[in-house]
Amino acid sequence: MNRVLKSWIAISAVLIFSACGYKPSSHVIKNVFSDTVYVEVIVDRAEPENAPYVKDEMNRLIYTRFKGRVVSKEEAQSKIRISYAGSTFTPLAYEDGYVTRYRANIRVKFDMVNKQGREQKLITSVVESDIQASSLTSSALRTEAIREGLEKALDEFLAYVSAKGMLKEDHQ
Repeated sequence: MNRVLKSWIAISAVLIFSACGYKPSSHVIKNVFSDTVYVEVIVDRAEPENAPYVKDEMNRLIYTRFKGRVVSKEEAQSKIRISYAGSTFTPLAYEDGYVTRYRANIRVKFDMVNKQGREQKLITSVVESDIQASSLTSSALRTEAIREGLEKALDEFLAYVSAKGMLKEDHQ
């Protein structure tokens, strides 16, 4: 009985997704980017430690989200330049005169060259976090908030590219 139920659920899921025209983002991103992508990250002088993180994360997303290949600049048919455009921290809550919660606004600029030409996109991601009284812990939390914001910006960029791919597919 359990095997029959699993088979029925699997068949139902296939019918539902195929009937509604669902296509994964990896499929529609290919309408915007080719299979070979070059990723360049501009190092921020104020926070250079984030550049390798951004590059590694973008490379991982290209491979896992749309099965692209990260290649050299000469081999690439699509190019993405990412520059960390800074961050601002706004206190949200205080306790005994100390900030206990803050909001980090992380700005990331994307320049891309793809099948449609050249385009720029500035994304600001927002991360809210608690903060400790210790400056050592606060510094680590600040770096963690920036990285979380960068990760959200990369995800938002891929969602944006996926939406552009969907629009392009609808016009074909």
